[in-house]
Amino acid sequence: MMQYRRIFVIVVDSLGVGAMEDSTDFGDIGVNTLGHISQRVETFEIPHLQKLGLANLTPLKQVKPVAVPWGYYGKLREKSKGKDTMTGHWEIMGLEVTKPFQTFTETGFPPELIKELERRTGRKIIGNKSASGTEILEELAEEEIATGHMIVYTSADSVLQICGNEETFGLEELYRCCEIARELTMREEWMVGRVIARPYIGRKKGEFKRTSNRHDYALKPFGKTVLDVLKAKGLDVISIGKIRDIFDGEGITKAYRSKSSVHGMEQAIQVAHSEFHGLCFVNLVDFDALWGHRRDPVGYACEIEKFDKNLGKLMEILRKDDLLIVTADHGNDPTYTGTDHTREKVPFLAYSPSMEGGGELSEQETFAVIGATVADNFGVEMPKGAIGTSLLHVALPAPK
Repeated sequence: MMQYRRIFVIVVDSLGVGAMEDSTDFGDIGVNTLGHISQRVETFEIPHLQKLGLANLTPLKQVKPVAVPWGYYGKLREKSKGKDTMTGHWEIMGLEVTKPFQTFTETGFPPELIKELERRTGRKIIGNKSASGTEILEELAEEEIATGHMIVYTSADSVLQICGNEETFGLEELYRCCEIARELTMREEWMVGRVIARPYIGRKKGEFKRTSNRHDYALKPFGKTVLDVLKAKGLDVISIGKIRDIFDGEGITKAYRSKSSVHGMEQAIQVAHSEFHGLCFVNLVDFDALWGHRRDPVGYACEIEKFDKNLGKLMEILRKDDLLIVTADHGNDPTYTGTDHTREKVPFLAYSPSMEGGGELSEQETFAVIGATVADNFGVEMPKGAIGTSLLHVALPAPK
């Protein structure tokens, strides 16, 4: 029987809370995104996250644990073999990824792929290396504008990214080239998790700025997720941020694109003011894209503080039959070497105005407890082959 009419799942992209037991297999030693951010800043004002139990998960220099949290808190381990966005989100909704997505971080893309992409798009490719999105614009954007060449690059993720100036290259042309790249990278030897269109504006170094017209072309999930079964039952499945792209639209009934993580929370607040029945699934990407990959713990801390303020606004308008879950999809320790994601446990914070207390949950073996809890709440069967066990009747009380 349904317990909550509306569930909000908010993914604070990359907010890990400490190394997984197998983190060294992924090249990550002693990583802790949240804990190390706290060590690098003098002040850290997160009163709402504190009351939900975030500081109980890992020691924070400025924020004390709470004895009586407003809800339930715990840590989730990642069962899948990976530490990327798609792996984390797909596991949240019930899919275990047993083979990590392919990356081209060390070598760039194969010459055969580059040659075919040039032939199909009619443009010469420059770049073809692992780089920061802002750095590669400073290096190559003036050449792209002057020659019409196309910047292609990758990162530590399983991605192929293409930059295009909105004024000289054009958005439609950028999207066309990305669609060709997505088609080519469906071949097994070239397959990547996502092709990303990275539009920007500006005409010279120091002025280049990426815009919110980014578009991700993701692989479709290899199996049915909890989103699919919710949609099939006629429930609302509302995505905010890049959720729609991560699942390639599968299982989504309505999607909102976000300009920033702050905007994403503002959209979540708007949705909370509306009438819907089902799931609102939110991804807040700036933590990862702007601060984690760029190894900026101060910027990351400021972004968490902004999130905390809007989280408070959302919590104020939640109804007694609403459930809020705050989590993450992987780590990205901004104090660690390199620019890659980090293999970490993630937070699980659950709150409803109907809860009369809270407490600590035991550490769970998979992110998929979230999707299983959502499915259980709405009385839908988990998809065939999906993983995860519901926490609903074990730990989260019914609204009164």
